[in-house]
Amino acid sequence: MEATAFNQTQIRLLKLFSHDNSQEFADEIEAVLMRHFQEKLDAESDALWDSGVLDEQRLNELKDLDIHAWLRQKRKEDQA
Repeated sequence: MEATAFNQTQIRLLKLFSHDNSQEFADEIEAVLMRHFQEKLDAESDALWDSGVLDEQRLNELKDLDIHAWLRQKRKEDQA
């Protein structure tokens, strides 16, 4: 079995939350983190919309995009 090396964020979270290992506490932490990152995503989306980078037409284009295929292609292009 391969050993997993934790990054600094993971280590910090493990130390911070090592005192309470209940499911209730884990659910609360998950909710807090999800809310935090959703707020960041909303703020960035609003900024893109306000600047004109993102609009209804672009959202419709992104809706149909296979992001995984696009990323694979982008990586190939970057390596070439």
